Amino acid sequence: MRRHIGIVGAGIAGLHLALYLQKHGVAATLITDRRPEDYRGSRLINTVAHHHVTIAREDYLGVNHWTDPKQHYYYHDHFFNFPQPLGFRGDFSKASRAVDYRIYLPALMKDFLDRGGAIEYRQIEQGDIAALVSRFDLLVVATGKGALGQLFSYRPEHTPYSQPQRRLCVGLYTGVSQPDPMNVTLSVSPGHGEMIVIPTISFDGVATALLMENIPGGDMEELATLSYDANPKHFLQVLLGKLEKHHPTTYHRIDTARFDLAQPLDLLQGGVVPTVRNTVVEFDGGKCAIALGDLHSVVDPMMGQGANVASYAAFVLGEEIVKSDVLDARFCEKVDLKRQDRVLAAARWTNIMLQPPSEALGMLIGTMSQNQALADEFTENFNYPDQQWDRICSAERIHAWIERKSAPAAEPMRASA
Repeated sequence: MRRHIGIVGAGIAGLHLALYLQKHGVAATLITDRRPEDYRGSRLINTVAHHHVTIAREDYLGVNHWTDPKQHYYYHDHFFNFPQPLGFRGDFSKASRAVDYRIYLPALMKDFLDRGGAIEYRQIEQGDIAALVSRFDLLVVATGKGALGQLFSYRPEHTPYSQPQRRLCVGLYTGVSQPDPMNVTLSVSPGHGEMIVIPTISFDGVATALLMENIPGGDMEELATLSYDANPKHFLQVLLGKLEKHHPTTYHRIDTARFDLAQPLDLLQGGVVPTVRNTVVEFDGGKCAIALGDLHSVVDPMMGQGANVASYAAFVLGEEIVKSDVLDARFCEKVDLKRQDRVLAAARWTNIMLQPPSEALGMLIGTMSQNQALADEFTENFNYPDQQWDRICSAERIHAWIERKSAPAAEPMRASA
């Protein structure tokens, strides 16, 4: 049975779905308002790390173009700048890596086009919706921009915030040293915010992303509105002063004479309101639109879950499209049931980390600094937010996890005589 899927939005969710369907012989048309050549001269889009579960999906799709192990990272360093500083390392089982999306997205668009895929470049207006619905067997909406995104209502039980919980300032910088092998640093300054330091493959090799998650009212907040363009030297001086005070382990990696944005447009400032939306809109005649990616769930970037969960959800949707005969409301319901645990777990985990730590979570942090197995499992679970949420969603579960990982290893079973 010949089917045709329309996909609005060419971020990671839309592209991974389109490439998955293409691999399985299902016709898909991507609709986006940005051409591949538009990315090179654009402002920084985000800073996104792909964990090994997502890299494995790229391998499956044949789009993993960044395979140099020296450009990947292998562990997290955690620093909590309490009155008595606390630090520990957690290792991944397999490497992660980050690629500037101004390189990544057009590369995958080219892969899709080179393999015979169709991309239409236009914005979707209110008057276009009826024609799109009638044209495709299923309409996948993978962007919140435009009239289509407004059709999907919020789920208030999973959307606890009406305003950003962090004032963001993220840039790609030169002059920051990297360890060998490379890592990601998670640094916390209580009352002021967090910083995630990510080695990122960009236009001139590996740059260093400094993702500053600044608490409103804290000493770091002004970085979210301080203008680099108006006075680059002043911006860098203020930034260096804040890093020295609040994130000293990263400050000491900086060569201040070389420290600058890698390119003038490598800075993004603003905020994110974490949201979860209803995912299905049914039209007259039984055809449906289904939400994917950021339209389905937007998370603060602190825990690095947005792109990885979007890719996961795209594969779930792709698998169901390939094996299903009818793409109706029941089909959409089944897709939601299959993907929702990981999607909602990523949102819940991220949201709880935006609040001051509970007594139990504080105990977990302290124990990880003394228990390598616990720190490694916490780090590995960045690949599996549903497993992470299983472990930290309540004080009882945190205590049980600590107890289990602290118990002496059982002796290996011996064959009876």
